[in-house]
Amino acid sequence: MAWFVKLEEGLVPKPRFDAVVPAHLAWLAELEGAGHRPISGYWADRKGRSGDGAGGMLLFWASDWQQAMELVQQDPLILQGCVRWTLHQWQPVFGASELRSETAAPAPSSADGIPAPRGSDPAPPAALP
Repeated sequence: MAWFVKLEEGLVPKPRFDAVVPAHLAWLAELEGAGHRPISGYWADRKGRSGDGAGGMLLFWASDWQQAMELVQQDPLILQGCVRWTLHQWQPVFGASELRSETAAPAPSSADGIPAPRGSDPAPPAALP
C-alpha cells in the first residue's frame, strides 16, 4: 500500500458545497471501512481563489495509482462538480511513524542519504563542467 494525497479547491458557493458534504463524509466512512485510512479536512482559513470555502485535502492509502484514481473519482464532491482536484502519491520520510507503513517498500536513498522519490535514480548527479 502507498499513501496518496488529493488536494482540492472549491469551485461552487458554500451552500452548494455544504449540501454535498454529508455524502462526502459517508464516502470517507466507506474508505475507512475498506482499510484506506482516510484523513480529510478543509483549509481552516477558508481563503482560496474562489474566496468561499477554498477546498481541502485528503490523505489515504491505496494499493497503486490506478486504485487511488478510481477511489478519488467516486468522491461526491468531484461527482457533483464542487472541486477542482489533483492527486499525488506521497512518501513520508520523517515524523508521524504511524503514517509510515510497515508493508510499503522503503524509498531508495540518494547519495547524500536523503530519501529519493520512488522511481528516481538514486545515483548522484554528474558534476557540471
